[in-house]
Amino acid sequence: MAYITNQAYYSDPNNSGDYQYVSLSDIVNNFMLMYVGDDKLIGVTKRYNVLFHAKRAIQELNYDAARNVKVLEINVGEDLKLVLPPDYVNYARISMEVEGTLFTLSENMNVNYAQAYLKDSSDNILYDQNGSVITGTSELDIKRIQGYPQTLFTGEGWANGRWGWNIDDYWYFNYDLGGYFGLNSEVANVNPTFRIDKASGVINFSSGMSNRLVVIEYISDGLENGDDDAVKVNKLAEDFIYSYIKWAILNNKVGVQEYVVRRAREEKSAMLRNAKIRLSNIKPNRILMVLRNQGNWIK
Repeated sequence: MAYITNQAYYSDPNNSGDYQYVSLSDIVNNFMLMYVGDDKLIGVTKRYNVLFHAKRAIQELNYDAARNVKVLEINVGEDLKLVLPPDYVNYARISMEVEGTLFTLSENMNVNYAQAYLKDSSDNILYDQNGSVITGTSELDIKRIQGYPQTLFTGEGWANGRWGWNIDDYWYFNYDLGGYFGLNSEVANVNPTFRIDKASGVINFSSGMSNRLVVIEYISDGLENGDDDAVKVNKLAEDFIYSYIKWAILNNKVGVQEYVVRRAREEKSAMLRNAKIRLSNIKPNRILMVLRNQGNWIK
């Protein structure tokens, strides 16, 4: 951001914390000014080339080093499906909110979902006027959605305090998977589970998540849905962006010596390591607090 007075900074909420970032337009302008020219290593290049490689550098930075986690809370409906955010790349954690506390959910590959083709009475697949297959709700989705919710048993006996199903005044309990014959760590969680359908861009939850609040912590590519004016990079990683652009342009240019490209690649890798260290926000006092427990005797 441009240098502003303290009064302008504190009076406008949009300026809060903005000084630690540099905008995409400033990155491109700085690179064109300092790295492009007849007496520079890059020589002549187009602005749109620099802009393209700058965006790729920001994506790589967010995937590997910055990992700026966005948080979204939304209520899961009775269909147990949740559309992924538009800038979603990967999830960091998906949690269920219960009375102000977040309970981490586990990804379970056994959460079933499918796409069903509709057929006529002669078992022939139905098509629309454009020749595409007509789809409907699958039996797997129906059974998953209509699954009986578990309730807490508070009676006497070994099942007191266990979750189960009360059907027609009879209680049914599911033994913890692996509870007696070895633990299956994949599903070792009493909370509901989920499975991400990447092709459809939705999250499918187990029946216990119906009408519950879910909190999704996910990683974005940092390009803010294509709005170049809103794209910003932390200043601690600014050198990596410049070195990535320089390497990408030299690597795709004809007639550049191999040692020049190799040197630019090594510089890019070094700047990425520096960015990781800087953005990791490691503080000596935090490390000291963790190491203090190393001296405890295990009884």
